[in-house]
Amino acid sequence: MRAPALIVLTVLALSAAACATVETPVEPAPAGASSGSPAPVADHDWFYHRDGGEARLVYGLAESDDLRLGLDCGQGSGRLTLSAVAGPDARPEIHVEAGGETERFAARSEPSELHEGVFLTAEAGTDALVFQRFRRVGWIALWLDGERQGYAPHPESAPNIERFFAFCG
Repeated sequence: MRAPALIVLTVLALSAAACATVETPVEPAPAGASSGSPAPVADHDWFYHRDGGEARLVYGLAESDDLRLGLDCGQGSGRLTLSAVAGPDARPEIHVEAGGETERFAARSEPSELHEGVFLTAEAGTDALVFQRFRRVGWIALWLDGERQGYAPHPESAPNIERFFAFCG
């Protein structure tokens, strides 16, 4: 009697195992990542430069005129000068987003000497919510001509964001 019961249990167990679905393991999302966070772009990154009492954090292509977004400040000033290049018909504003926070800063617009379009500059406080969020999430997006351009650092340059804001105050 034991043998037939054992055979029935074995058949049931094998049948259940054959019907089971196998799920592919999913890689966990990196800490602080959200569905709207951009990925780093090859050859582009955040570059931090300090010269005496002034500092600059720029997203672009190393050692080139390819500036996407620039942030400048004086040490401990709590103020930023933002700069960006936009198309010739761009509104005179710099519209940035970081981790769900969005702000628009009225900008001065002048013809760009290096690119087709205009060079925009605006003033802002380092305490603006969008910059506080930028410090926390590590990326910022610039809205130009209706398109969102996300700027995320490569791992080795990520600390430059906090260095810059700590310097600026």
